[in-house]
Amino acid sequence: QVQLVESGGGLVQPGGSLRLSCAASGTIFSINVMGWYRQAPGKQRELVAVATSGGRTNYADSVKGRFTVSRDYAKNTVYLQMNSLSPEDTAVYYCNADRVTYYDHTTNTRVYTENSWGQGTQVTVSS
Repeated sequence: QVQLVESGGGLVQPGGSLRLSCAASGTIFSINVMGWYRQAPGKQRELVAVATSGGRTNYADSVKGRFTVSRDYAKNTVYLQMNSLSPEDTAVYYCNADRVTYYDHTTNTRVYTENSWGQGTQVTVSS
């Protein structure tokens, strides 16, 4: 199974910035899409921003112009630079890796998996 480890969440004042990181561990051959979702209290999980292996990006309308998603393909890592944060951005942010091919050392097989999730990192925007 692909392990996704997130970091960078925390408490920030309105108008501030945060940078989230998510690294996929293991012997990974490819990750098609990697990015971020978030879930606020009482709401459904929603897409924030994702980046494909071909370099295309997709953003939620609510974060366009404020957030930037980027990938380090050599490190199997995705970042989310969040600027001009507002209280409405408060949520648990989840890293997602979709359509991943990796080597499972337990079974010595090449494995394809969809929709792997990180454990989530809390982002709180408050004065």
